[in-house]
Amino acid sequence: MEKAVIHQRKFKRAKGVKLIDNLKFNEKGLIPAIAQDADTGEVLMLGYMNEEALRRTLSSSEVWFYSRSRRELWHKGETSGNRIKVRSIWKDCDSDTILIRGEPTGPICHTGNKTCFFQQLTEQDLDHPEEA
Repeated sequence: MEKAVIHQRKFKRAKGVKLIDNLKFNEKGLIPAIAQDADTGEVLMLGYMNEEALRRTLSSSEVWFYSRSRRELWHKGETSGNRIKVRSIWKDCDSDTILIRGEPTGPICHTGNKTCFFQQLTEQDLDHPEEA
């Protein structure tokens, strides 16, 4: 199985400097990680990674997250079997968010939906719409 790598476009890194060393984890040691379908571009979910989850993701080519509620590592699809196979991993320009481009093996949301983003919000969802 091919190993996933963190990508950064156009810029060469200094010799010996690893991109993972420049990532900005928050005060709890976490970084947001957006999972995106590599074929369609559809956003699948948002999770959080600690350094160990990122290392496991890079070395296994399957997505790992850190569960904030359970306070433990979580192998995506461990229970459901619906994994995300990593094609590539990118960091944003501020080094404070990760983008995982991958192949979902089934529905990603715990509700059974293909993506966790299936509920659109509109102005009608506001309690007190502002007058224009």
